[in-house]
Amino acid sequence: MTAYFATVAGLFGLLIGSFLNVVAYRVPLSRSVVSPPSACPECGHPIRWKDNIPVVSWLLLKGRCRDCDASISARYPFVEAATGALFVGSYLVIGPVWVLPAYLLFVATTVVLVLTDLDHKRIPNRILYPATAAAVMLIAAGAAADGSMVSIPRALAGGGIYFGLLLVIALLARGGFGMGDVKLAFLLGTFLAFQSWDTLWSGIFLAFLIGGVISLLLLITKRKGRKDAIPFGPPLIVGALVALVWGQQLVDWYLS
Repeated sequence: MTAYFATVAGLFGLLIGSFLNVVAYRVPLSRSVVSPPSACPECGHPIRWKDNIPVVSWLLLKGRCRDCDASISARYPFVEAATGALFVGSYLVIGPVWVLPAYLLFVATTVVLVLTDLDHKRIPNRILYPATAAAVMLIAAGAAADGSMVSIPRALAGGGIYFGLLLVIALLARGGFGMGDVKLAFLLGTFLAFQSWDTLWSGIFLAFLIGGVISLLLLITKRKGRKDAIPFGPPLIVGALVALVWGQQLVDWYLS
């Protein structure tokens, strides 16, 4: 049964990943995510349903438009495949419990926010606010159904702690740290702390470790200068995802 449900989660993730590509492209441009239908950016021909099957269509078309032969970025199937893999991982880590839908929404939200932050150096409120509200309601409803409501106060406190920490850093940095990251921290902290306090501390530590290493590498390779803005949303998110899987083990290893 585990393999069956993991497969279902993966297929669902592929479909969601296709939608996330649309959201990441259109929302920062203040465009609707439902209309007009997706079309080739070069020739403008609407994409046929058979050419919109996640990953498979891109492979069959060899990464090119059927109508004008224009190249289609490999990012599209990569995002679809990555979302599918993360959905499978979520099922395997969280299990067949009622809070699982909340974590799937959490994963989908973080994927699209990584894309918008990398592309536009923005974490759009149009995505973050409704996704955070929906995710918190889902995790509360799921916790009630699972009989784990005791974790909700800790989760909300964790979100507040992470938010407060990054807010202090943003104020001290005087513009060197985005407020979008601060607001994102509440969502991340809530889901990390729902697991445990150790998971929260691991997520915070990993975020700053990953962010520091990436920033240092960009400076060493001269791809960024000291005054250039470096998106911190992706390190925050990657740190949180790693902590959700291995955070407790990292703390146990460190304490031992």
